[in-house]
Amino acid sequence: MKRNVTIFILLLLNGYAAITAFMFFKQRSFLYFPTPELTHPYERFSLSNQGESLEVIVINPGNRRALLYFGGNGESVALNADIFSAAYTNTTLYLLNYRGYGGSSGSPSEDAIYSDAIALYDHIAGQYDDIFLMGRSLGSGVATYLAANRLITGIVLVTPYDSILNIAKQNYPLLPVGLLLKDRYESALRAKNLDTDILVLIAEFDEIIPRQNTDRLIDSFTQRRVTTRVFSNTSHNTVSNHPEYHQTIQSFLDPHHKL
Repeated sequence: MKRNVTIFILLLLNGYAAITAFMFFKQRSFLYFPTPELTHPYERFSLSNQGESLEVIVINPGNRRALLYFGGNGESVALNADIFSAAYTNTTLYLLNYRGYGGSSGSPSEDAIYSDAIALYDHIAGQYDDIFLMGRSLGSGVATYLAANRLITGIVLVTPYDSILNIAKQNYPLLPVGLLLKDRYESALRAKNLDTDILVLIAEFDEIIPRQNTDRLIDSFTQRRVTTRVFSNTSHNTVSNHPEYHQTIQSFLDPHHKL
């Protein structure tokens, strides 16, 4: 009997070890969902960084205000082009395709995306009177990192989180996530370094990012230049369909905005 119990425990341990190893080696496939390159009529250019070629879509060129957009982990940013073009006519927008997304070379990782975001900012800095950032879901962590390391006018965070580490801990409570996770996107730790206007847009029924994680991020901002909007009857992927979504962002971008 004792031998059978020992064998059973060993089998459980081996199974747990196998699952842990699988999650460690495959973790980025659970976080990043690269999208294919799409045909579109908008201006584009290839940005070289660390030996990779990043495809950047440019919308409404020629304005004195710029907005750098960082999308979600499964988002094809080209699909935003038409509505962004119509909604933000007085702003030049740069939509970054992460490595492996939308025709960009390489493979996505936290450090790689951060480096590419910095490279994009440095490429366009000096051409504009104001530079805003907008990050949606995963991209909110990218935007927060860039805002903490470069001078910007304001930042829009859509369905943001305090950290991917905390989200992973909640989703996989039986795994040693703190030891396994490579890409942590710890936005809340950088919040104290943000000295700019911040707009946080929240989906009322966000099924991907728990409200508690968004609230922790908001509570981490040390300065009070933070505006929060909750869009009723929206989910993580439908928040941008709310009739006041783009109007709220446009008001934030305009000088002397009042929300």
